[in-house]
Amino acid sequence: MEKTRAGIQSVEVGFALLDALAQASGPLMLRDLAATAQMSAAKAHRYLVSFQRLGLVAQDASTRYDLGPAALKLGLAAISRLDAVKLARERMPALMGKIGHTLALAVWGNHGPTIVHWEESPLAVTVNLRLGDVMPLLSSATGRCFAAHVSREAIAPLLRTELARARALERTDLPRTQAELARLLKEVRDQGLARVIDHLLPGVAGFCAPVFDFDGHMVLGIVALGSVATFDAAWNGAVATALRAAAHQLSRDLGQPA
Repeated sequence: MEKTRAGIQSVEVGFALLDALAQASGPLMLRDLAATAQMSAAKAHRYLVSFQRLGLVAQDASTRYDLGPAALKLGLAAISRLDAVKLARERMPALMGKIGHTLALAVWGNHGPTIVHWEESPLAVTVNLRLGDVMPLLSSATGRCFAAHVSREAIAPLLRTELARARALERTDLPRTQAELARLLKEVRDQGLARVIDHLLPGVAGFCAPVFDFDGHMVLGIVALGSVATFDAAWNGAVATALRAAAHQLSRDLGQPA
């Protein structure tokens, strides 16, 4: 095992106060802040005095504590340096090791959900997809995931077009009315994933999990797909569980509130 590196314990202890403030919904009284950080009020007060001098903590007229301007400056600097796609790409090999199927990343582009990264598994099925391809909203897991989480104003014209096409083609496997669409998108939000089986690509099943930023906006989708013969398409199966966990962790690392 790697030897534990030396650190400054008091810094790590004091961070518990800053973390408690970050997790709170608003300013906290000293006793509540100390209790959340699991330390005595006297000990917490000594840390808070130093944090106030540094601008990391501020105290209002009612003697409640909150994060200060220096904490905001640090947070904004960290956010400005985040690259969701870069972070996701770095985690793809480990995720593929757990899932064992082809993975892709998609973002919302000018024309809809767009594939921006692709990693094929040794078990890859032959699919006619390329980087830059735009996924349909109704017949792909990627499209359904974005349709469930992107603002309705952004996708309304595309949804109207695809609903009309589904009605014209008499596609019973796709939503054709607003009510059917609403039920489908609710399922995506409830499950935390979008799923298709034998829809866009014959013999292929796929999931797409949403990744959110600090502001709660979906910034990308993590896609897993494979042959229906080997792909675990159960909502609570191994693929879905690993994909949800990866998307959730990446969202947290991008600043999504708990």
